[in-house]
Parts: sequence; C-alpha cells; structure tokens
Amino acid sequence: MPDNKRSQTITQGVQHAPSRAMLRAVGFGDDDFNKPIVGVANGYSTITPCNKGLNDLSLKAESALRKAGAMPQMFGTITVSDGISMGTEGMKYSLVSREVIADSIETCVQGGSMDGVIAIGGCDKNMPGAMIAIARMNVPAIFVYGGTIKPGHYKNQDLTVVSVFEAVGQHSAHKIDDEELLQIERHACPGAGSCGGMYTANTMSSAFEAMGMSLPYSSTMSAEDGEKLISAGQSAEALVHAIKKQILPRDIITRQSIENAIAVIMAVGGSTNAILHFLAIAHAAEIEWNIDDFERIRAKVPVLCDLKPSGRYVAADLHQAGGIPQVMKMLLNHGLLHGDCITISGQTIAEVLKDIPDTPRAGQQVIRQWDNPMYAQGHLAILKGNLSTEGCVAKISGIKNPKITGPARVFESEETCMAAILARKIQPGDVVVIRYEGPKGGPGMREMLSPTAALIGEGLGDSVGLITDGRFSGGTYGMVVGHVAPEAFVGGTIALVQEGDTITIDAEQRLLQLNVPDDVLAQRRAAWQPPQPRYTRGVLSKYAKLVSSASAGAITG
Repeated sequence: MPDNKRSQTITQGVQHAPSRAMLRAVGFGDDDFNKPIVGVANGYSTITPCNKGLNDLSLKAESALRKAGAMPQMFGTITVSDGISMGTEGMKYSLVSREVIADSIETCVQGGSMDGVIAIGGCDKNMPGAMIAIARMNVPAIFVYGGTIKPGHYKNQDLTVVSVFEAVGQHSAHKIDDEELLQIERHACPGAGSCGGMYTANTMSSAFEAMGMSLPYSSTMSAEDGEKLISAGQSAEALVHAIKKQILPRDIITRQSIENAIAVIMAVGGSTNAILHFLAIAHAAEIEWNIDDFERIRAKVPVLCDLKPSGRYVAADLHQAGGIPQVMKMLLNHGLLHGDCITISGQTIAEVLKDIPDTPRAGQQVIRQWDNPMYAQGHLAILKGNLSTEGCVAKISGIKNPKITGPARVFESEETCMAAILARKIQPGDVVVIRYEGPKGGPGMREMLSPTAALIGEGLGDSVGLITDGRFSGGTYGMVVGHVAPEAFVGGTIALVQEGDTITIDAEQRLLQLNVPDDVLAQRRAAWQPPQPRYTRGVLSKYAKLVSSASAGAITG
C-alpha cells in the first residue's frame, strides 16, 4: 500500500475512533482508512471566467483519485479577478490573495493530515499561491491549470481582455467611437478560461510545467476543450503514483528547476509578475534565489515566441504550435535547461522531452526557429540605480526606444495618474511616476494595466516612460518599470521625486536613475515624513504589517 502515514495518524487506533466516525459521514468505508487521503484544492468560482470551469476539473480529479486507490477530500479556496478589479480599490486584494490561497491550502492539508494535494486553479494568484503552499508543506502535490480562454474575434482581429483596456485609451484619443469600444468589449472574452495572451496566468502555468510540477502540454490547453478534463484525470493518477513513490515537491522544486522555469518564461515572453512569484516560491522551498538571478538567465535566453501582449498570438496558438514541450526541447538542445531535473511523473526533463522534435514545425509562426528569435536575449530586465537600489523590473520587449530621459510627472496613486492620461495631460517624453502603490504603501501592490494600456491606446507607448513601486499586469508592455524598491512608503528614493525632475530609464545599461544631486536628495530625505497607513484594520492592514519588499517577493512569512 502507499506510504500514507500522515492520514493514518487520524484514522488508526482506538483513540481515533471519533475521527473515523466523522470520516464515515463523508463517505469513508472500512477499507478506505488504509488509503492515502488526498486533498483536492478547488479554486472554482463564478467571480471570473478564469475559474468558471474549475469545478468540472475538480470532480474529474476526484473521480480519478478514487479509481487510482486514493480517498479524495475536496475543499475550496478563493480567487480575486485581476481583470475585473483592475483600476479599483479592489485590486489591492489581488496580491494579498496569493498569501490567502497559500495559507488556506496549507491549513486544510496540514490540518487534515492529508497525504497529498492536487491544486486546481485558474486566475493569476491561484498558481503562485498554490505553489507556495506546496513548497512549504512538502507533501506530494501536483498543479492543474484551469486553462486559457480562447481569443475573441472582431473585424478579423484576435481579441483579449487587454484589447479592451487599450480601446479605452483609443477612445479617449478619439481614435475609435463609442460603438467601436462597445463591440470590442462585447467580443473580447468569449467564454471560460484565463486571459489569453502570455499574461500572468499563462506565464505561471507554463513555468510550472517547465519546473515539472504539472503534466506536459497541460499549461497551454484551452479551458473549454475536452483534453483539459482528460489532463485533470491524468494529473490525479500521476499524483497517486508520486504518493506511492514519495516524490516530494522539494525533490522537484530545486534551484535548477527554477532556472528551467525562468528560462521558459524568458523564451515565451512571460509576465513581470513571474519574478515576484518565483522569489516567493523559492523562499517557501528554502532555496537560495535572488533578484539578480533573473538577470543572469535573461542574458543568455532568447525570446522565441511571438505572443501577446507585445506579439501577435495567444496561448491557444502556442498549444497548437507544439506547446511548452517544444520550447523546452529547443532550450535543452542549446544547453539552457537542466535535463536531469525530476518531474512529478518520476521521469527527468530529458526523458519527458525525448520524443519532442528538435525544431518547431514548418508552417507556423508562433514559435520561431532558433536562429530567428524575436529577441536575442530575454525581455524581463532587472534595473538598478539611485531610484531603485534593491532593483526593479522592466519588460523590454516590443519597445522601440530602450532609453528615455525626461521630466517626472508625479502621481500619488493610480487613479490620479489615470485621470491625467485620459485628460490628455501626459506628453511625449514624459516619465510618469506612480508611487505609494507598493506592497506596504498600497497596500497590495496594484497592477497598473489601466494607465499603461491607456498610454498604448493613445499612441504614447514608445514615447512615455512609466515607473511605479506597484506592479504591472502580464498584459502590459511599453517603456514601463515596476516593483521599484525600496518603495515610497518606507522612504525609498521614489518618494523623493518632485514634479519636473529628470529621470533616466536605460534598459540597455539596466539603469533607473533620478538625475538630482546627492546633497539635494539628502535634504529631501531629511524633510520626508512617512504617511499614515491607508488601512488600520482587516486583511490589508495585517498584510501591510507583514509584507516584505518587492525585491524579496513581497512575502509575508
């Protein structure tokens, strides 16, 4: 029988007769007390299309676990829809939800002495939240992604939710009328699934597949396709095998497998949020990893995939072109993956990829040939300078001008900045500063998709810089720099910027510089006073007191 000593501690012995009595009430029979108890962490909700289909996947996993000889116990966990909360006060709860998800999964699995867990999630924070818990607990586990949304269509163009954000900017610039905006909104999101480009959800699902914590091809399947249900059942079977063999998450999540994940993120043009999340996952797994490690990998990995937001295609197209295994095989062949890393199946990465073609198939344009990449180096750069001594993150794909020096336009919140953009008060050459939106200052480090997409829509994406101690959506592109640390709330230099100061963003030199003399900055620092916390009660207050710097992953413990 499987090694299920954890669950046996609550199902065997005279003193545990009450435990067995309660488990009988939820369906256990006499023979079931010798089976491994496996949690099914179900992120189902109708809050967002990302999670709409998760209950079907959870029920399929539950059935497959029973057939494989395990006893499933399903429990729920939360989600916050980033897309729906974007630009509102509710967005402050998005990153917080990552911690709530991690804590809830850990609480249920450890509180129930479960022998393993299959985590099933869709929206952005479901994935890192689940993986943080999995790394902390170190009991056999697998992640099942709910799947990507299929693209919407209007006037022969593929649409995603980001198309709507950009259309708002186009509308304010009088490039489209009310009817055009309405039609884009109506057609952008046709059904269930997570946002369709290589945004944060698809970035993290791809990374988990690359890391070996999800099954091959599962990260790019569409939520509404039948293969997604099949994959959920296969994932449950793989988990039961891992319990029998005692393949633990920390056997899979290693420094080398994180390097594999980051290499894939660079190759597919993934989200800036991945940097924040992998700092947190590495911390949970007690792996030595810091912000400079991302730059080390970026410098040697090309961007191979032509994917939105800065490219043309969506994740469903990547799936048809060969998916993450095809990208991984190319990286492996060129010495950019650790092929000896173990996966949830017990096979190594090299064994999993053995039969994958060496080159992407002809006739598709989603995955470029090795000698014809989108960019010769990765797109997520770590910048440093007097404006961000701990480092910050710039997405440098899809920009025409990798360097800008211009006057600072300073805003104390996202809302005030957005109002200025829509009022056409931002001009080419400006460097927009949005501060007090960091982990502690927001609190919650909101994503700035609304202002960045509005700038793109107004045609200012290549001529205006934007820096913030908040985050960006995976759908953001342009001359934008986020995760500026130290943040304004703790007295980082970004708090000292004044309207009209010149700021230099230089992606090529990895520099973020406030062009103000040191003695002037010292005078400003002496006069600076920390603001009062925006929240003094509830989850946001607790989060602000616990959360670390973005440069350490905005972790809470």
